[in-house]
Amino acid sequence: MPYLSKIALNPRRRAAVALLSSPHRLHAAILSGLAVQPVTERVLWRLDSNTPHRADILVLTESRPSWAHLVDDAGWPGADGGAPLIADYAPLLARITRGREFGFRLTANPVQNVVRPSRPSEEQATRLKEGADKGGRPRGARVAHRTAVQQLEWLLKRCERHGFTIPDATATPPAPGLQTEAQNLSVGPAVTVVSRDILRFHKHPDGPRVTLSTATFEGHLRVADPETLRATLLGGIGPAKGYGQGLLTLAPLRPNEVEHG
Repeated sequence: MPYLSKIALNPRRRAAVALLSSPHRLHAAILSGLAVQPVTERVLWRLDSNTPHRADILVLTESRPSWAHLVDDAGWPGADGGAPLIADYAPLLARITRGREFGFRLTANPVQNVVRPSRPSEEQATRLKEGADKGGRPRGARVAHRTAVQQLEWLLKRCERHGFTIPDATATPPAPGLQTEAQNLSVGPAVTVVSRDILRFHKHPDGPRVTLSTATFEGHLRVADPETLRATLLGGIGPAKGYGQGLLTLAPLRPNEVEHG
């Protein structure tokens, strides 16, 4: 049975600062919340840091977790609003039916595969050198899409394979008497890149630096294939899932959002 958790971290605590500065460390701390070790189940997570005073971690697990260690070390133990929220994810999965629309949020690592990047990262350069030293064929490398336009195109090309489409958004209708028959209220797909970031960190002190280009998307989606979308919610979208990428979350639409796309 899947569970969706929300854990609040206090960015002013030293342990929280250490976790928030490294997706590698934060991933390890999240896995520590599962009783069955070593962890073999799929774990998706996302950092939602909207203010300098609070950072929320969303985590999707297959088994029921415990986040006491994160709250005690890096949160607000005993404070109002400091307790983690853990919800059964099955009711949401059951509400996914063909044609239904939801609001969504996704932080992902939009990339493309190229044989040899023009400006490889430290990690990519190390892998390319190791492949050349062994005399093997280049495996290629993942290169980030760095512009908002490229990142939006990356998502739009992958919607249908993940069980959903993104409908066109519409502008707010004009006042009565001002609308003309030729007026087109469509303003493009109902999705926006709301934030972009470049994460740089080391998995090991003496290892190469990992660089991830991330984009956070918000918008509306329409269910095209319920089973495929359920699998997407549980399995994520795109690479770098261990570093907080790929978790797609849904929310009900308000009545005016449904009407106007």
